[in-house]
Amino acid sequence: MDDDAWLTDLLRRRFDAAAAQELAARLARQVPDVDAGGLTTRALTEALDEVWERGWQPADVAHAARRDATAGSVPLVVALIGAHARRTEAERRAPAAWVEQLRDLGALDAGDGDVLPEWQRAQRRPPAEAWRIVLQLAGVLRGAARIEVLVPPPSRWGPAPSEPAAPSAPGEERALRRIRGLLAKAESTEFAEEAEALTAKAQELMTRHAVDAALLDPGARPAGAGVDTRRVHVADPYVRAKMQLLAAVAEANDVRLVWYQGLGIANLVGGRADLDAVELLFTSLLLQVAQALGAAERRDARAAGSRTFRRAFLLGYGQRVGERLQTARRDATAAAAAETGVDLLPVLRDRREAVDAALAELFPRVRAGRSRSSVDAGGWYAGRSAAERADVGTRRSPLT
Repeated sequence: MDDDAWLTDLLRRRFDAAAAQELAARLARQVPDVDAGGLTTRALTEALDEVWERGWQPADVAHAARRDATAGSVPLVVALIGAHARRTEAERRAPAAWVEQLRDLGALDAGDGDVLPEWQRAQRRPPAEAWRIVLQLAGVLRGAARIEVLVPPPSRWGPAPSEPAAPSAPGEERALRRIRGLLAKAESTEFAEEAEALTAKAQELMTRHAVDAALLDPGARPAGAGVDTRRVHVADPYVRAKMQLLAAVAEANDVRLVWYQGLGIANLVGGRADLDAVELLFTSLLLQVAQALGAAERRDARAAGSRTFRRAFLLGYGQRVGERLQTARRDATAAAAAETGVDLLPVLRDRREAVDAALAELFPRVRAGRSRSSVDAGGWYAGRSAAERADVGTRRSPLT
């Protein structure tokens, strides 16, 4: 086997961290030029092309690199994604959701030089360290599981510019700005009670906006119109507990969730504005629960640093927050019905049915699951107590 074939074969394998480090040290001595003849870049590019065909999107790949390879691999994979975007004219041809992810990653700003050498110079990686990162990233890309294709991959892009995404209605933009403002206040306050009250107000506003949107055009659009999908990436640790918090937020807003165990990736299906609001609220709650958990550990030194306590705290917090959000939703819906004199149940039921139909089409093999593992009782009740302090559902946020 010649040197190129030997190296190409290595880049098709998966190595754990210890094996990658040992092999990288040997490669640094034998092949100090990490991208001699562009072979390594070609191998990584080929692996990336295969990943797109398995249903992965740019943000998914960056998430997997950070989670399963090393944080040091993220700038490299973003540079590779940027090179792919330039080669395929993604900014002009790709679906709007794909282009938005490229912008969020900064992949559209990547340089025009040779990807791997440019990354190695910019990150100041010696050969052994660069090889270790390359081997781990190659393994992640080659081993990526097949998932649902929610956005057409590059092989399905047409030559003509893709149609721009439908612009948000002015009412949606205003509502999202107000929700974002409420959540920013919730994140900045040092008082748990105030944070949770502001979060409850955000949920009430989310509900009222959904009701108002349904009343504007009930039944006029075909089933499924306005239903979209989005992926949310959840980082370690305690991914399952965080997913349950996301599920609680999604359920309170008629958004459906399907998640891939072992990947830390959740798929959300719902109205476009609802998806925006759910993602905002979930991100805010992650910050809030981290603050609440830190306060709980300071009060109970025995709990500090305990993984079982932290996991149970997150689960208890998520369950109670979900109950509070549902209460806020019911109260806001009842108030809107009283103001308008309209029976909202049929209208909202139609929206839910459209979302459920889209879910069944996108994920025909999905099955419901539930956690049966035991949890630390002290952490569970501490988490519920932290979520209990807000006067959820009894305060109305102004809508004007």
